[in-house]
Amino acid sequence: MDFKNIKSALISVYHKENLEKIVELLVKNNVKIYSTGGTQSFLEKNGVAVIPVETLTNYPSILGGRVKTLHPKIFGGILARSEDTQDTKEMQQYEIPAIDLVIVDLYPFEETVASGAKEEDIIEKIDIGGISLIRAGAKNFNDTTIIASQNQYEDLVNMFNENLVQNNTLGTTLAQRKLLATHAFAVSSHYDTKIFQYFSQNQNGEELPYFRASENDARVLRYGENPHQKGVFFGNFSQYFEQLNGKELSYNNLVDVESAVNLCAEFNDDTKNTAFVIIKHTNACGVGVASTPKDAYLRALEADPISAFGGVIATNKIVDKETALELNKLFFEVLIAPNYDAEGLGTLNSKKNRIILRQQKPMPQLPQFKTLLGGVLAQDGDYNTETAQNLQNVTSRIPTQDEINALLFANKISKHTKSNVIVLTKPNQLLASGVGQTSRVDALKQAIEKAKSFNFDLKGAVMASDAFFPFPDCVEIAHNAGITAVIQPGGSIKDQESIDFCNNNNVAMVLTGVRHFKH
Repeated sequence: MDFKNIKSALISVYHKENLEKIVELLVKNNVKIYSTGGTQSFLEKNGVAVIPVETLTNYPSILGGRVKTLHPKIFGGILARSEDTQDTKEMQQYEIPAIDLVIVDLYPFEETVASGAKEEDIIEKIDIGGISLIRAGAKNFNDTTIIASQNQYEDLVNMFNENLVQNNTLGTTLAQRKLLATHAFAVSSHYDTKIFQYFSQNQNGEELPYFRASENDARVLRYGENPHQKGVFFGNFSQYFEQLNGKELSYNNLVDVESAVNLCAEFNDDTKNTAFVIIKHTNACGVGVASTPKDAYLRALEADPISAFGGVIATNKIVDKETALELNKLFFEVLIAPNYDAEGLGTLNSKKNRIILRQQKPMPQLPQFKTLLGGVLAQDGDYNTETAQNLQNVTSRIPTQDEINALLFANKISKHTKSNVIVLTKPNQLLASGVGQTSRVDALKQAIEKAKSFNFDLKGAVMASDAFFPFPDCVEIAHNAGITAVIQPGGSIKDQESIDFCNNNNVAMVLTGVRHFKH
């Protein structure tokens, strides 16, 4: 049967806001309404006559409300197939009324977890009857219309009104019921995923052999990495960022935004200074730290003003008017900051397509996932940041304090750059980096050539490597270019050869013991 009239409805919801318009339509069209507990009280207070579920089941709500609707007379009414003669016979035999419409809104499990509630309160927000009603209504979409969330109340009202105009009766088409069933299964699967995720985080560190992920927020992008690829972002972007100006973010914008905010966050512990990072194709082409936002930006820009064109920029401090005037001289895609002063924002908003984001809170330290080979790779995020206390001096010359500061600065940048990577810096300024190379020697040569092309003097600069040196050739090339100190994780069977070269040439080397590959 394609179009089906609504003659009876079961309503059992947690959120009752905006329910009135649906009920008004049901009452106006003489729909029989069954209800439970709090929903029944709400409807009756609003002058709506309802039939308590207990009159069907001959059971009260029991076990503190854990059992209300779990009964054959409820589920029989939802699951009965109107064109099945045996179903019809059994409905008559057991006096089971048909239920054409089911409206459910589940207990707020996810919100209760987020509130920091006690476990016993969280457990009581695991909906049993509601989730069963949703699945039953969705399974029998041929005969039953299912609304599984408060988010669909308005959609149902619009659907009813359109159908009333076309058919002069309250009801739904088969296509509409199947679409609503699809939404319903999305609600139930998301709900179960969040419950699983809660339980999986409380297993005393035991690794469970399951991967479950669910995200309700979807943002269709103009396209993916390239125009011939479709792109969608699944996630709550507005939870972390407020867009103040500009066009829609693209797939590549989002990838670079993540790189920018993650690298910029490495400098959040410095309360006196401002950090600026400029990202191009996920790698930093400029990083600068200074006592004022303007100086930090200019220091970052100096590293590679050519690559900065069309880049994504992030800072960890408020963007003032003076900094905005400098930024306004450059074409860039996205700027991210914790805030902007009024004059600065006015300057930056002068170009309508320029994307300006306010970062509302730090990004959480979440696991990382990547799809490949028809499966999913999962790992902990690389949230290890080395400090001076983590450095092991392995050469006869110990680095100076300025060199230590520069080494730690370089190490942070290398951590957020595609492997193989070599990073060359002086204190608080990226000079150049060699990124994504197939050999570490190539990465170093690229970095040296790039630094020289922008007229940087590498004498007294330092070098960071994301992984160990398999041979001493890199430290030799770096020394010949003017590098005086090196930071690397160590771990090569030939570490000593690199250390020996440094000792013979007055170069300081420190080991971190932590590799920062980024593939």
